[in-house]
Amino acid sequence: MNGVSRLRRAIFARHANPWSAWTRWATTPLVLVPIWNRRWSHAAIVALWFAINPVIFPKPANEQAWSTRAMLGEELWITRLPRDAAMAVSAATGVTQLAGIVAARKRRWWPAVVATAVQMALTLVYWELMVRFLARQRRPTCNAQALTADSAR
Repeated sequence: MNGVSRLRRAIFARHANPWSAWTRWATTPLVLVPIWNRRWSHAAIVALWFAINPVIFPKPANEQAWSTRAMLGEELWITRLPRDAAMAVSAATGVTQLAGIVAARKRRWWPAVVATAVQMALTLVYWELMVRFLARQRRPTCNAQALTADSAR
């Protein structure tokens, strides 16, 4: 495992903690604050939060939480980047985030709120896709099951 892989593993091991995943999701609207009020000191605080959030919580005790499986699925997904529905949802999430940022820059409250709400909803859809991706990747293949059954006879 190279240095980047080790770093990614270390970050995701802790970001898989439900507290990390959910607090990061819940604070998504904070991105708009420094853009709206044009106080770049606030941007530094928000950036610091988003930088430390994935590492300030301990590793989860188990993988039972839906958000934990979503983060573990995302870690695996970004190493493979399959062209699937998750890629489209991720792109749509980025577009809605950009729309929210533009609305905040123009100080258009309602479009900023709607765009951020859509972004957060799409993030939950993305997480569900990551949970399913993880389950598919961990599912033994039919061939492996058949070989195991044959060797047991």
